[in-house]
Amino acid sequence: MSLDVTPELLETAQQGEIDDAAFVDCIRTSLPYAWEMISGLVARLQVDGGEFADNHTPPPDEKARGQLLRVLASDAMRGTLERYFGVRLAFQNCHRVAVFPAGESAAFDRFVTPREQILNQSPELRDC
Repeated sequence: MSLDVTPELLETAQQGEIDDAAFVDCIRTSLPYAWEMISGLVARLQVDGGEFADNHTPPPDEKARGQLLRVLASDAMRGTLERYFGVRLAFQNCHRVAVFPAGESAAFDRFVTPREQILNQSPELRDC
């Protein structure tokens, strides 16, 4: 299961739409490693500036890796986090999460190319 959904949130969803704030809270509490990774990169981008902020450190274990995969593979979760933080998210391999300022970005366009994916490969990341 991707998320720990409270009975209250489930009931709200059954009655209609849920707001981003409630969904963000569910993501934050259900996927703490993914939340910390993404929110930390957002903070780094805001403080350091630049074209983007990214992570190069593999997750500490399979549970953490699974959290990153779930949050970034879900259109609903990814889109909600992008709106919440006001950024664009990109993902390579099992752990290279990158945060870009919202809007058009040549750096984002480069990051998501097949060339960059190939250049980001290494033997130690083959089975990640």
